[in-house]
Amino acid sequence: MTGKRLTHIDESGAARMVDVSQKSITRRIARAGGMVRLNAETLRAVIDNQVKKGDVLATARIAGIMAAKRTHELIPLCHSLQITKAAVDFDIDEATGCIHVEATVQCDGKTGVEMEALTAASVACLTIYDMIKAMQRDAAIGDIRLLEKSGGKSGHYVAREE
Repeated sequence: MTGKRLTHIDESGAARMVDVSQKSITRRIARAGGMVRLNAETLRAVIDNQVKKGDVLATARIAGIMAAKRTHELIPLCHSLQITKAAVDFDIDEATGCIHVEATVQCDGKTGVEMEALTAASVACLTIYDMIKAMQRDAAIGDIRLLEKSGGKSGHYVAREE
């Protein structure tokens, strides 16, 4: 890595939080996604709100929002942010047996909210698994990724469709 300075390592090689004090405050928005693949019986129980633990999607939504707000406590060197919006939405695809999760996080700040959106999507997926694991231990979680981000010096990013 000749010529490139690592942002989270100081001159002595120790980990450090990036100093964002000189950055401009801009509107920062990030969307992240993930999915949980279920068998037809488990997916039907989720859709019909028949899972013994309760309303799977409502619980996963709350868990994802809470996770976005606490990302700085989970990810080392992540800044604590004043989040102005955190939302978690679901799209159920019965043909593939997938619950697609999308988290959107927004703030007006000096650093982005990508990690908050990714954490929200991840925790929402994990919560779905936790809620249905008694019915289906082999449920699969995957495709956790940044879908879009805007704001800040690096500009707008949109993930390619797969």
